[in-house]
Amino acid sequence: MTTPVYRGRFAPSPTGPLHFGSLVTALASYLEARVKKGCWLVRIEDLDPLREPPEATGQILTSLNAHGLIPDEPIRYQSRRHDAYQASIDRLLKSGRAYRCACSRKQLKANDGRHPAQCREMNAVEEGEAHAIRFALENEFSRWEDHLLGPQEQTVTAELDDPVLLRKEGFFAYQLAVVVDDIDQGITDVVRGSDLLDMTAQQQQIYRALNTSPPNWLHIPVILNEQGQKLSKQTHAPSLDDDRAARNLFEALQALGQMPPPQLAHASPADILEWGIVHWHRQAAHLTSG
Repeated sequence: MTTPVYRGRFAPSPTGPLHFGSLVTALASYLEARVKKGCWLVRIEDLDPLREPPEATGQILTSLNAHGLIPDEPIRYQSRRHDAYQASIDRLLKSGRAYRCACSRKQLKANDGRHPAQCREMNAVEEGEAHAIRFALENEFSRWEDHLLGPQEQTVTAELDDPVLLRKEGFFAYQLAVVVDDIDQGITDVVRGSDLLDMTAQQQQIYRALNTSPPNWLHIPVILNEQGQKLSKQTHAPSLDDDRAARNLFEALQALGQMPPPQLAHASPADILEWGIVHWHRQAAHLTSG
């Protein structure tokens, strides 16, 4: 049986410029793909225009280019994929793996996560009523092997953990779009931050509901600030300085536990990436804590 060609991706949300934590994730996914002699793609997850400054996408792509992280195929923009997401929702509704839900967060919280209108079992949404579309999870104790963290176990509970696929405001949700695009782009391996680990069991069910085997997973430690918080826009992570791309890459290799030689800090981005490919040891990233 032929082994599928490795296909990985980096998929930032354009809520602001790239920061150091984003670079570490991008670099890890890039190095994994290069070591496996596979393809590395970039996908812009621009699903929520209310949270996305218009200049952010351009800033992200400029930073990736400055750091030598060039994708092997054209950039994909999720904002141009609404028809595909709607088609998948229609398919899941038809198969009974999705349902309409008009419950508010307040109502769900007051009922310990249960739907007071019994949304999963009854057609409780009236015509014209604002509603979300949720995925109907099955009760499951899920096991899988993470390529960095080793054996993983998660329990998902039907109804209580059902993720939103389409928000009431009409925006497609991450949990749907990421799976639909990974399937469409033939992604075989996902490298991402461990802050997304808890979503994995839910996403595996969505893959299977769309008749596709889930990809391989590799969750790297998230990068933390001095207060122990994940670097993000919400924690005021500073933007990458593209004028010091080589130093950024050197420090990202250090954050991934790769122990680059000191003289590499003065090399070009291309030479640093070349060193990273030759010396990539992903298990070293497991020893880091951000």
